[in-house]
Amino acid sequence: MFYGAVVWDPWLIVGQIVCLQCLYYLTLGVFLSFLVGTRVSHMSLVYLFDFATVTTSTVTGWCVIVSFLLSSIAGAGYMLYLIERAKNCLDFSATLYIIHLFICIMYGGWPSSITWWVVNVTGVAVMALLGEYLCIRRELREIPITRLRSNV
Repeated sequence: MFYGAVVWDPWLIVGQIVCLQCLYYLTLGVFLSFLVGTRVSHMSLVYLFDFATVTTSTVTGWCVIVSFLLSSIAGAGYMLYLIERAKNCLDFSATLYIIHLFICIMYGGWPSSITWWVVNVTGVAVMALLGEYLCIRRELREIPITRLRSNV
């Protein structure tokens, strides 16, 4: 962790975005496999990218919602190690969910479900705030200073 003068490195930023996005979808897939996969006969990308599956009217819909929220909590943990700076957590969280919105639009059209919007806005807030909290805790830790004593 280097906290001095920051050099703008676009390749580092793109790499961090790609890594965070991949880890988010990997985690979401694992949670969906455990929570939704046991309830449906066939898992597909519909549960990741179609707004119609995010619903409060079925138990499967609630499992999808819980999967999204757990993935946002895991994403905050990923930001602790990938991003490392509290001031960047909101930017990376918003970028992740904006990319997710674009993928959802390409997959199933504009999300017209209010539940989808509530879940994703809550996900952005949880990921950004928890990520900032974790990064701030790490940044404010005391730096251990050890004195080397010579045995004279």
